[in-house]
Amino acid sequence: MNWYPMRLTTPVKQHVFGGRAVPERLGRTGLPAGPVAETWEVSDVEGEHSHVLNGALAGHTLRELALSHPDELVGRGWRGPRFPLLTKFIDAHRPLPVHLHPDDTAAREREGEPNGKTEAWHILYAPPGSTALAGVRPGVDHGRLRQALLDQDFDAVLRRLPVRAGQTLYVPGGTPHSFGPDTLVYEIEQTSDLQQHAMRHRMEDGAPIDDAQWRANVEALLCEWKPEHRPDFHGGLRLPTEGGVERRMLCAGPYFALENWRVRAPGDAVPAFDTCVVLSNIGAATEVTCGAARETLGPAETLLLPAAAVSGVRIHGPADVLLGYLPDLERDVRAPLRAAGHAPEAIAALGEGLGAAACPLPPPDSLTTNR
Repeated sequence: MNWYPMRLTTPVKQHVFGGRAVPERLGRTGLPAGPVAETWEVSDVEGEHSHVLNGALAGHTLRELALSHPDELVGRGWRGPRFPLLTKFIDAHRPLPVHLHPDDTAAREREGEPNGKTEAWHILYAPPGSTALAGVRPGVDHGRLRQALLDQDFDAVLRRLPVRAGQTLYVPGGTPHSFGPDTLVYEIEQTSDLQQHAMRHRMEDGAPIDDAQWRANVEALLCEWKPEHRPDFHGGLRLPTEGGVERRMLCAGPYFALENWRVRAPGDAVPAFDTCVVLSNIGAATEVTCGAARETLGPAETLLLPAAAVSGVRIHGPADVLLGYLPDLERDVRAPLRAAGHAPEAIAALGEGLGAAACPLPPPDSLTTNR
């Protein structure tokens, strides 16, 4: 089979917190009228499977291809029950509900799911004075957190962080969080839609939640909370410019890495990975080629580059793109950043599992749940 850059269906969520920033600020076309809270760029979430739109594989779901051709699609001996990456554009025109996602252990033990939902936010736009909530303040115990959630007094217990465009936050599963209003985010995460909310209204339509269900939601959140997680925003770390391509490592951990590549005209960027790459455009329209295949990548659009095709892909500048992939933390992250002169402490701040010691990959049959 000849593999090629895949254009996928992108489920659109018109939740009540959304606005019009994705079409109006980013320039994305083809979106429905009304609020656009989220576009799921690459999804294998149950009930929200992306389908291939172009080429010989048109009509196939991402799930079908991940299960039948894991080496060619995902790469590096990966095996798992679902495609491992979920990516989104999110417009928090209004603040997102305070919520958390379980880590892998909580997802398996409490939800019966194979993996949790660690995520990262790359901020595309935020007005001056914007903030986000991420993690609980030191010294807050379960009892104090429970009372604050019941009082809806989130600032009494949660850390409020300043937000600026260009920054990234790695959010491990088990971390209470929220962002908005008027904050535009690109999000990369484990494939999961598990979450526990602390709000008294539904995220989707703002409808009230009855008292018994709301209290049950708060208790579920408390059971899945990990007190130790207190992530901070950072600006990423530069890698050496090569061939007119400016690279910045935005975040990395066991489940994903995210880079920003700025390709100067008339340069070409050539991804050199041995896993699939989720390629999302955060700038003006650009061209992506792979042999005879050519795709125009419009503003806020995404292509999935299968592992078997990545080495043949060219991203034609000028371009401003994000690349998400499954990293080998030593080879793809620590080693190049050390070679670029970055201190171990700065590298470790990008995410999880980035301490000085090598971090070997787990067995292939566990990559989706234990990496």
